Amino acid sequence: MAEEQARKPHKQDKVGVVVSTKMAKTIVVEVTRRVSHPLYRRTVSRKKKFHAHDEAGEARLGDRVRIIECRPLSRTKRWRLAEILLRAAQVDLSKSAEEATNEE
Repeated sequence: MAEEQARKPHKQDKVGVVVSTKMAKTIVVEVTRRVSHPLYRRTVSRKKKFHAHDEAGEARLGDRVRIIECRPLSRTKRWRLAEILLRAAQVDLSKSAEEATNEE
């Protein structure tokens, strides 16, 4: 009995790519899954976007992240950032813009 009460409920987790970080403490993660088409049996990619809570604001655009299920935090947020699996290569656009203006 004590073991059953101490056990935490299993929470779903998903792995996806960050496609937006424009909101405060919120990221948008696009999760891709591959399913077999019911009629044609061809493998098809299905994508869905999830809003996830990122308290520290550590995720960046293009990062591969793991999100886990949690209680509703807002109208659209039911997920939170668990970990960053792979950092995306960041391009510094400000230097490129300065170089372009210097060349002209």
